[in-house]
Amino acid sequence: MKIPSTIFTISLLILTLTGCSDTPANLFQGYVEGEYVHIASPLGGALDELSVERGQQIKKNAPLFRLDREYEQAAVNASRYDLQQSQDNLANLKKGQRPSEIASIQAQIKQAKASSSLAKIEYERRIKLIEERTISQEELDQAESDYDQKRQGVRNLQAQLITARLGARSDEIRAAEAQVLQSEALLDQALWNYNQKTQKAPTSSLVFDTLYRTGEWVVAGQPVLSLLPPENIEVRFFVPQALVGTLKIGQEAIVTYDGATKPVTTKIYYISPAAEYTPPVIYSSQSRAKLVFMIKAKPTLDDAPTLHPGQPVDVTLPDLAP
Repeated sequence: MKIPSTIFTISLLILTLTGCSDTPANLFQGYVEGEYVHIASPLGGALDELSVERGQQIKKNAPLFRLDREYEQAAVNASRYDLQQSQDNLANLKKGQRPSEIASIQAQIKQAKASSSLAKIEYERRIKLIEERTISQEELDQAESDYDQKRQGVRNLQAQLITARLGARSDEIRAAEAQVLQSEALLDQALWNYNQKTQKAPTSSLVFDTLYRTGEWVVAGQPVLSLLPPENIEVRFFVPQALVGTLKIGQEAIVTYDGATKPVTTKIYYISPAAEYTPPVIYSSQSRAKLVFMIKAKPTLDDAPTLHPGQPVDVTLPDLAP
């Protein structure tokens, strides 16, 4: 997408060398460049909808394109069903047994208490009879044993009732809670995959190019279109090595171009740390020996749309005026 800087360097230096001798020393030829934002989906699929056109100005969060996502929708549905099942299981374990089951245990407790009371009466009667020597010790022992069994039966059912009301054991509940967290994570993953099949503009931009048509298969990670935000537009020009030391970041650079209604003010934000030799293909030995440095300057966001990548411009550095 980008225009090679070498080609512009050749053209600009030709103009510099062939220009009239009274060209101001603070005037340099340059060109407009753009840093493009390529929008892709991390997942592949058929292009269902392309919502923008080349050359269109769009706002931030404007829909750009949508890929087929039936598979991802099915995964989201499955994850939601699994999460619902996990949540229901956890709730069931926490609330204990059903009311009808608890009522059944309560009825058993009443029956056991009645049996225990009857066994107690029988045991106390046998104590009086043993004192009167009308029964044997063995019959008393049997009555006492029966009474003890009935009392233990009541205690056992009461413990069952407490457990039924408490619900499942703590380790079972922790396992169910972990299952719910896992189901939630799987749902988040499925939703992420689903949402990646549609992309929105990360910032207000110009739609520079669209690379696919509706119905075509898009490979995962392959850009579907490229955007040019105004903040990514810049002006590049070259200065001789004898002048680069006088420049500084933030310095003003005035840009003009054919048909411009007014100059565009830019600010230098980059000074190349490395020198470049002028291209040797067409210059004399004297010209080839000269070193130049690339300078980059940015316009304001309001002025940036007036500049177009590849456009030749003249750059004036007011601070270098004689």
